[in-house]
Amino acid sequence: MKRICVDCGSSSGSGDAYKDMAKQLGKILAANDIELVYGGADIGLMGRVADSVLENNGKAIGVVPTFFAGDLGHKNLTELHIVKTMHERKTMMFDLSDAFIALPGGFGTLEEIFEIITWAQLGHHEKPCGFLNVCGYYDKLIDFLDYTVSQRFVRQEHRNMVIVDDTPEGLLSKFNAYKAPKIKKWIDP
Repeated sequence: MKRICVDCGSSSGSGDAYKDMAKQLGKILAANDIELVYGGADIGLMGRVADSVLENNGKAIGVVPTFFAGDLGHKNLTELHIVKTMHERKTMMFDLSDAFIALPGGFGTLEEIFEIITWAQLGHHEKPCGFLNVCGYYDKLIDFLDYTVSQRFVRQEHRNMVIVDDTPEGLLSKFNAYKAPKIKKWIDP
């Protein structure tokens, strides 16, 4: 993996654990010569992970839409791509990345990672996707994903595509072992 896209909050969340994990993830990406691809902002967890990558001599690539590039765009990135729309942003982030991590975040974080997971489910790509489950932030979401399997809306093989760990090292290790399933999305003919 040369580049990993990190989806995360433009807020820092409550408490220091989320900020500390963003910083730790950035440090580990840099130490492993993995470039960061992310939404390009300098605030919240987004800014924290980018700053950490850069402080540890790594490369950080931001992709930001024009409507907030001037106010929120990070000024010190290795590369900053300014695009017109959120759709262009997500497409470019996908094209630049070899894997995807969701740190804690809100609606935008969830929408971005689930779109990528959906593309994997449909066979559009075989890139690993995972949640860095800081302090159990994603526990209820993971329980819900298991519930979707029990209710026959998601195949177990597709649920297994969603990788979860509570450490960056564990998540990267699981990414390196990942094999995409070769199965159709549909459960019923």
